[in-house]
Amino acid sequence: MPYIIGTAGHIDHGKTSLIKALTGQDTDRLKEEKERGISIDLGFAHFDLPDGTSAGVVDVPGHERFIKNMLAGAHGIDLVLFTVAADDGVMPQTEEHLDIVHLLGVKMAIFVITKTDLVPPARIAEVEEEIEILTLGTTLENSPTISVSSVTGQGIDALRERISQILKSGDKPAPSGYFRLPVDRAFVLQGHGVVVTGTALSGSVKIGDQVRCLPGDLLFRVRSLQVHGHAVETAGWGQRVALNLAGPDRAAIERGHVICHEKLTLTSERFDAFLEVRPAAAKGIKNHQRVRVHMGAAERLAKVILLGDQAKLDPKQAGYCQLTLAEPLLALRGDHFIVRDETARRTLAGGAVIHPWAKRHKRGEKDLSARLAALHNGDAMKLSETFLDESDAFALPIEAIHQFLNLREEEARRQIEQTSNLRTFSADGEKVYTTENKWRRLTEKILGVLKEFHGAHPLVPGMDMEELRGKLKVDLPPKIFRVVVDTLINGKAVAKEENLLRLASHRVQLGGQEKSLMDKIKKLLGEQPLAPPDLKEIERLATVNRAKLNEVIRLLEREGSVVRVTTDMYFLAGSIDQLRTMLKKLLAEKGEMTAAAFRDLIGSSRKYTIPLLEYFDREGLTIRIGDIRKLKSPPSPAKPG
Repeated sequence: MPYIIGTAGHIDHGKTSLIKALTGQDTDRLKEEKERGISIDLGFAHFDLPDGTSAGVVDVPGHERFIKNMLAGAHGIDLVLFTVAADDGVMPQTEEHLDIVHLLGVKMAIFVITKTDLVPPARIAEVEEEIEILTLGTTLENSPTISVSSVTGQGIDALRERISQILKSGDKPAPSGYFRLPVDRAFVLQGHGVVVTGTALSGSVKIGDQVRCLPGDLLFRVRSLQVHGHAVETAGWGQRVALNLAGPDRAAIERGHVICHEKLTLTSERFDAFLEVRPAAAKGIKNHQRVRVHMGAAERLAKVILLGDQAKLDPKQAGYCQLTLAEPLLALRGDHFIVRDETARRTLAGGAVIHPWAKRHKRGEKDLSARLAALHNGDAMKLSETFLDESDAFALPIEAIHQFLNLREEEARRQIEQTSNLRTFSADGEKVYTTENKWRRLTEKILGVLKEFHGAHPLVPGMDMEELRGKLKVDLPPKIFRVVVDTLINGKAVAKEENLLRLASHRVQLGGQEKSLMDKIKKLLGEQPLAPPDLKEIERLATVNRAKLNEVIRLLEREGSVVRVTTDMYFLAGSIDQLRTMLKKLLAEKGEMTAAAFRDLIGSSRKYTIPLLEYFDREGLTIRIGDIRKLKSPPSPAKPG
């Protein structure tokens, strides 16, 4: 079982000396750290457990100026060694580090009272009492306390034993989801290329795997792996890992990026979260306050938008909020984060992500608190339904869902297919998912729009499919819309004729006025069959408005009585048949024909001959070559076998 041990505590409270006494390894690696005697950046070591396994150790700086460096290493910790110097006792960074560890959800801790060789026993008892008071109401309340001296070695063996006991007794199930490693160090190694290090939060990776760097969306291949300085074939969650990556030249990977499985693709610029404000935030957190957000190894400027009716969260209060980020980062449900003030002087709050790609919320949004609570506390099945209901899209593929649930794709699919309130569609071979609630609303909308259309246009057989899709005002791609329509057709709710949709119950009902108008139109078109009036002229002669005329003449077109040659030019079907016969005969005899010859043949004007010739071109009877027309070549007869 892999484990990560982290340190916390005020500057000069002996964190680095303690790690050296426990492991024999000096975690101060920078020249400046050696000269100044303080940790500036993260240090790393490993602690050998009695069973032969090694726990990774992350030593963090304690100085207030380097809290952001401390935060870059504080994620993924299983056990924190919280140092409090016996001579100083609880100090400002002790309190801030405790807030951070509490907000990150760390539950296992040992409070190590260091420098015990400098004080009498009575002072150690005082410091123990200070620690007890400090931890009240936090995840670290009732944690064990051990007194040590890194100088004399007093208590070090007992601490080693207690560390082993706590780690072995801790219940640590494998985290769900794909491989993720927030980068805390990145550098170029001469002759090897890019090397990144970090604590793997979930999943596993092996040599040869393709991984993604987010944000930035660059793909790399894992060239080699190390854990605790030893080459390995595979590494994963709960381990300190170094990856040597092969990929794009001059790839800019830095602290705060995340190396992850290639199936993770989405980053966040805003997310909904549950936020807890700590007592150190004396003025609380106000709506629209600008802050700094620390997540994994990343730091982002952000704005807090409190959700609901609250204008402020006071110290020790908790509530739902939305954080909008100045730059994107990879965030998934359940990820912990820390909020510090905009000037980076103090830690204010922290919490957990509940929706990594949330929409903007409106004041007074209906049922918002209940929906946020469902996202916060629901199981995977309920979460799938809530997430799909919240999405602007009518249906989503598994790729979006598994990343939201922070599950592997096959696990997410298994959960979804056990959820009764979800509906599955197959569009062009790809499965997409929606909720029964969304399906009901969309069905009601489609039927309502068609009913309204039939009421306004009783003589029109149906509504154009694309016109209908546009009226729905739903993110519904054409391929999914076609599947929805087919489902409604199979359910006998709607009917489709060519590209027109209608309610299955709809029938065109002609009244006496409409039948009379149909007869009048045919009479007007037949008076000069090869030079009929256009729609504007028919409108005038028949004394009918254009909307009614359009509906009736489309009915005539659908029943085959008239043929549309241009947008506003119609001929009787018999006239078109007559012209087709004449044209075939002429071209069969002469082989070709000009527009002028066709005009002379039918005794009409250019106004009609050009549209008619273009109609026969579109119909496939003729083909235009320059200024002449020929019969379109028929397909060659099949050769006898």
